[in-house]
Amino acid sequence: MAHLLRAYNAALLRRPMLVQCITAGVMFGAGDVIAQQAVEKKGWKQHDFLRTGRLAFYGTFMFGPLMTKWYEFLNFRLKFPSPTKALVYRVWLDQAILTPVGITFFYGSMSTLEGKPERAWERIKEAYVPTLVRNWAVFVPTQIVNFTLVPPHLRMVVVGVVSLFWNTYLSYANMELQQAQMQTAALLESAEKGAAGAKVEEVAA
Repeated sequence: MAHLLRAYNAALLRRPMLVQCITAGVMFGAGDVIAQQAVEKKGWKQHDFLRTGRLAFYGTFMFGPLMTKWYEFLNFRLKFPSPTKALVYRVWLDQAILTPVGITFFYGSMSTLEGKPERAWERIKEAYVPTLVRNWAVFVPTQIVNFTLVPPHLRMVVVGVVSLFWNTYLSYANMELQQAQMQTAALLESAEKGAAGAKVEEVAA
């Protein structure tokens, strides 16, 4: 195990973008597996592998690159006069600036990857506030510890480990919103068909 950790650390220093993107993809995919198997208790026969693939794709090709650049900006581009100010500003920028945008981006991306971009705004409006509040409860303390004690090149890794459980929540929350939207659409379609049928009968009479 120690050898694997050393090898991972060396790879992270050598190829940060590649390693962090792969790590993010694995964490998002694993979070969805936990959501489906441990929370929803689907069993492997009912497992939605396309859903897992969407989350892994999002983590690898969307979240991973953006977060790698974001942490590069926070860790190395910004200069602060004192460690205390550095901590306060980094946590504030991460949680007050990036997080609100990131939540919108996540739910919008999921709707698009599911082939339902027209439902993105509805999903964002419904999920935004509860997701943001829960995110702050988890990641404000996480980032205080992260920016205080963890070496810069490992900070995204720490977030990734915590995100394994956070991604489980995101996957489950997104699934519930998706199902609610499908049920609403089915009810509206049924109501429209019923209204159309009533009009036909009225004309025939």
